[in-house]
Amino acid sequence: MRRRAWKPSSWAQRWRGWDSGVAAGRPDLTEGPIGKTLLLFAIPTLVANVLQSLNASINTIWIGRFLGEQALAATANATNIIFLVFSAMFGFGMAAMILIGQHMGRKDIDGARRAMGAGAGLILGIALVMMLAGIGLTDKLLHLLGTPVEARSLASAYLKVMLLSLPFSAVIVLLMMSLRAIGDAMTPLWFMIAGIVIDAGLNPFLIAGIGPFPRMGIAGSAVATLIANIAGAIGMLTVVYWRDLPVRLRGAEFRYLLPQPALLRLIVSRGTMMGLQMFVMVLSALVMVGLVNHAGVVATAAYGVAFQLWNYIQMPAMAIAAAVSAMAAQNIGAGRWDRVGAITRSGLLYNLLLTGALLALLTVFDRPVLGLFLGHDSPAIPIAEHIQLLAGWSFLFSGGTLVFFGTARANGAVIVPLIIMVIGLVVCRLGFAIGMQPLLHLDALWWAFPFGSLFTLLLSWAYYAQGGWKKGVLADEARRAGQPAV
Repeated sequence: MRRRAWKPSSWAQRWRGWDSGVAAGRPDLTEGPIGKTLLLFAIPTLVANVLQSLNASINTIWIGRFLGEQALAATANATNIIFLVFSAMFGFGMAAMILIGQHMGRKDIDGARRAMGAGAGLILGIALVMMLAGIGLTDKLLHLLGTPVEARSLASAYLKVMLLSLPFSAVIVLLMMSLRAIGDAMTPLWFMIAGIVIDAGLNPFLIAGIGPFPRMGIAGSAVATLIANIAGAIGMLTVVYWRDLPVRLRGAEFRYLLPQPALLRLIVSRGTMMGLQMFVMVLSALVMVGLVNHAGVVATAAYGVAFQLWNYIQMPAMAIAAAVSAMAAQNIGAGRWDRVGAITRSGLLYNLLLTGALLALLTVFDRPVLGLFLGHDSPAIPIAEHIQLLAGWSFLFSGGTLVFFGTARANGAVIVPLIIMVIGLVVCRLGFAIGMQPLLHLDALWWAFPFGSLFTLLLSWAYYAQGGWKKGVLADEARRAGQPAV
């Protein structure tokens, strides 16, 4: 089969503003200035991440204002279950994104669509199974989590509706990752904005029954999310087919939704390792919360607020790492290894500049920012300031690690990064926090962050410099797994 280069439809050429902004009319990340391309590609992802966090915060405010503490406890417990499901979908979606990006770098559109079909079939299948099983086991799951009895009925109602939205969430996650893989970072941003407007806008009306809307209580918040996800999934699919993008499937291509077993195993093996990386991060954070809890309620409150700030501090590095993965995948597929190294260096530089600038601002204005969460007279503010001073700058190190992992992940290298993460976050960070408490007391918990992050950065740099992650190309492995020669 001859390779055929993809060219955007005339409609897409007229609407160049929908592209990533770095290759107007032709989303090709293998050409052009690397630094500018990476930055312009990362900014929409960063904005989308910030908006997603703000949407969660706004919805939490609505629930807290209208329904009180029991409803907040209910959503917190239900969210833990939803997050575990999303970890699996994220890993498989990322694996499909890497394959799509590498095939796009080779101008192999059929290979990209095969990867898209395999990813879609797998993720949708998981979402449907988890939806049906989750709804049936909701009450048992909440009991196993130890959900407070007074919040259990609310959590059950909320979780069941949220589980109904899983298939639509799966479509959105896969399409957003796939569009970034082909070089389009703006379309996911527009639909993220639209989804937030619908979700946050409908929340108060459906919770409290304002105007013609029914009073649904906590289930109304979940219904607002369900409506936003349905609208987002339909809207993104419409744009993909209207613009005739490379990730759309038509006619006989729908058979790609049932991929060959070898290709499916390839995506599952890579996706599982990526999902486990998220699991390790969550596990480490949960254990650290348990250690902080022993220090008392004031220290726990201070740590909780510092953690809220850290969610935003790490967003630039996460967006940069995602852009590095997308760009590196296309360039690896195109055989442009010289550009892959330059992409990594640019990612490290932007992480240093953006994350460093954000840390500097929060260091200068930490008290007024912390006061927004705690109140300016709270005894937890001095502790939170101390935590931020000792632990906050560790995100410069962890951001560098994300960039190195982003490059390695672009070629499907996931096992060693997972091992490094276990060593850095579990062995080093938690080991330091526990082992050094007799000497440093409570400060051992805060110093554990830079210690573990620095160790992880050094290991990830050594792995990147050694170059083992370059062996083989994932797109070649996919073809050997059963795709026809192109």
